[in-house]
Amino acid sequence: MENRTSKYNIHNGRGIASNITELIGNTPLVRLNKIGSGLKAEIILKLESFNPTHSAKDRPALYMIKKAEQEGKLIPGSIVIESTSGNTGIALAAVCAAKGYRLMLTMPENFSVERRRLLRLLGAELVLTPAELGMQGAIEKAAELKAKLPQAFIPNQFENPANPESHYKTTAEEIWRDTDGKVDILVAGVGTGGTISGIARGLKAAKPSIRIIAVEPAESPVISGGEPQPHLIQGIGAGFIPRILSLELIDKVIRVPGKEAVNMALRLAREEGIMAGISSGAALWAALETAKQAENSGKLIVAIMPDSGERYLSSLPLGD
Repeated sequence: MENRTSKYNIHNGRGIASNITELIGNTPLVRLNKIGSGLKAEIILKLESFNPTHSAKDRPALYMIKKAEQEGKLIPGSIVIESTSGNTGIALAAVCAAKGYRLMLTMPENFSVERRRLLRLLGAELVLTPAELGMQGAIEKAAELKAKLPQAFIPNQFENPANPESHYKTTAEEIWRDTDGKVDILVAGVGTGGTISGIARGLKAAKPSIRIIAVEPAESPVISGGEPQPHLIQGIGAGFIPRILSLELIDKVIRVPGKEAVNMALRLAREEGIMAGISSGAALWAALETAKQAENSGKLIVAIMPDSGERYLSSLPLGD
């Protein structure tokens, strides 16, 4: 029988995917109900946990690898090295597994056990770095490994323009399409800066009046001009301002206390039935604060929920 491939369009629910990467994107929007009751603004959640490896990082992982292939930086048998807070590593591990690349990852040792186990399950080689050095320590370790393996490729998610490009071409278009262009405010956490920068670029091009609100840990308010410090919100607050973060597109920065982010993640699960991570809790807390403001009455707020709460079962206070 003749080999045939068909592009699987998950939004329309038709076809057969030729590989796992074709299932990335077209994640759903869902209204916030109980938690947002009584607010004059409407909050809509973009559930990135519906991607194949259950996070927004599937998008840039695929774009960075495909771009490297197009530029000849990756060939069959190549080694990929990257620093990661977990989700990018998991996404890269899935993409590299599908494409046949060896993957070496560096990650701070204080990040959740679930992430480490997932990485090893997907065949990644994991190198842990001291917690007190944050993401900068993981980045430096990746550079050290690259020096020993000069033919290896580092996607460098904090500087690679393919990162925000993935969100400009997919996430922004999906939000615009699925809200019929009615979105007024976007709320998103800042890790690498790729998600918020790419979406902001796309949405502001379509509707310049859209306001972009960035979320960072109150304990490590680097974007606001503060000093980097340890915090509870895994996945955002890298401790420095990434080069790909388009600060000029951000209209406001909201600093979220770690305990509030954790509590909001628990509330999402218990009141809305949505299993989302701690950074999602932070984005929702910021969205709720925004919705309470009188000038936002009648506005449509879209908050990005980057990943699943299943990644944080060992980090959340579940009373067991």
